[in-house]
Amino acid sequence: MAAALTEADITARLAALPGWAAENGVISKTYALDSYMAGLALASAIGTVCEGLDHHPDLYIGYKKVRVSFTTHSAGNQLTAKDFEAAVAIERLGYPRVK
Repeated sequence: MAAALTEADITARLAALPGWAAENGVISKTYALDSYMAGLALASAIGTVCEGLDHHPDLYIGYKKVRVSFTTHSAGNQLTAKDFEAAVAIERLGYPRVK
């Protein structure tokens, strides 16, 4: 089982992830896209990356936006290093952020 991060660890890791926020044991970010189909493509890319990491996010696909959220269920729905490793991998895809 992965160890839960402290609040200080979470704050430090978020500093390296622009646009990501932590709330109630979840980190999340909303991405802006040019079209609905671009959002579907991003969601598919996120799913593929996260499958390779064996750490799966919750995804919301809306019109021209995708929201991605992570928590570690096996750590009692707390944040762990796995959540941040997945967020970093998604950031490497190079998509913009809305809010």
